[in-house]
Amino acid sequence: MPQPFILTAALPPDLAGFAEGLRRAHYPPERNYLHAHVTLFHAFAPSLLEELKDFIPRIAAEFAAPEGAVSGVMDLGRGTAIALEAPGLLALRALIAEHFHGSLTAQDLHEPRPHITIQNKVTKDDARSLQARLVPLLAPWAAKGRFPFPALELWHYRGGPWERVKTCAFRGRERA
Repeated sequence: MPQPFILTAALPPDLAGFAEGLRRAHYPPERNYLHAHVTLFHAFAPSLLEELKDFIPRIAAEFAAPEGAVSGVMDLGRGTAIALEAPGLLALRALIAEHFHGSLTAQDLHEPRPHITIQNKVTKDDARSLQARLVPLLAPWAAKGRFPFPALELWHYRGGPWERVKTCAFRGRERA
């Protein structure tokens, strides 16, 4: 699909800064043009833009910020990610998926495993090496407990860097 729209969950500033530092250190520089994020949907069709711009703010206005927690290291095969536990975020994602039923790509039909990619497109040996070194670095984040995802972010894929379309801060009272 050419130039789709992507929906992500924003990270709190402290975790985003930590993940950004890891991305700068370990992501191949020629491919590292995105900020740390949690992808919820990889590809909404361009024809859905107006509906997305209407629906996503309504979800953010209705629901309180879902919580997540760092749960460890995720092996991506040829990459590494920070694994997250985020049942509330996944519940909101399910509401969005239901609303856009019939319009989702095959990749977006499956519930994701929430994570923050910090390394990709490297050798399996390089990935496993980083994963081993990352375990002690993530322990303090896991011990911190839960954190709020402050917003949903809608992006336009432009063949490389993404263009921000809309950021919708969670401000509701209801929990998903």
